[in-house]
Amino acid sequence: MNVPFVNGTGEEPNLPGSELSRNELFDLLSNRRRRFVLHALKRMEEPVELTELSTHVAAWEMEMEPEEIDGEDRRSVHVTLRRTHLPKLDEKNVIQFNESENTIRSADLLDDIEVHIEVLQEEEISWSLYYIGLAGVCGLLLIAVITEAPIFDAFEPLHVGWLTAIVFGVSAVIHRYVEQHSRLGVTEQPPEVHQLN
Repeated sequence: MNVPFVNGTGEEPNLPGSELSRNELFDLLSNRRRRFVLHALKRMEEPVELTELSTHVAAWEMEMEPEEIDGEDRRSVHVTLRRTHLPKLDEKNVIQFNESENTIRSADLLDDIEVHIEVLQEEEISWSLYYIGLAGVCGLLLIAVITEAPIFDAFEPLHVGWLTAIVFGVSAVIHRYVEQHSRLGVTEQPPEVHQLN
């Protein structure tokens, strides 16, 4: 089974020309530097010089501006990209790495890969837990209204229905906005860096 596109629903569309399996895609995405490379290629004008790419990846890793990166930090990233990560991405036809010119281009397969990354801080909860909690609160509120519990006896079940619809609707809009900004190549910085700042 080939998977050129992975989304939050787990759907696996069968797009022609893909040679990348789900496991291969997860293997490629398992490394932070490779995710940063894919993010950069989705945002930068091509071809991208290896030096420029190394500078951006180092800046994202160190949570600094690209102008603040010194030669030693850039060289360290440059070497691992050149020897390990870029050849691996090139081998899987996600990018085109021209070693003689030190340039990188996205391959057609990169355009078909859409990755959503949800980074949670220690005090945050996932969206799925948020929706479960919200459903629980709305359910308890409905029970309180139906049983005419003190304070809630002034409300009708229809009011709870409207409140539930509004709360879930607003939550879904916010969730959609956050999800759109959690994709590789959408924001200036990769989602991992963007969400941690």
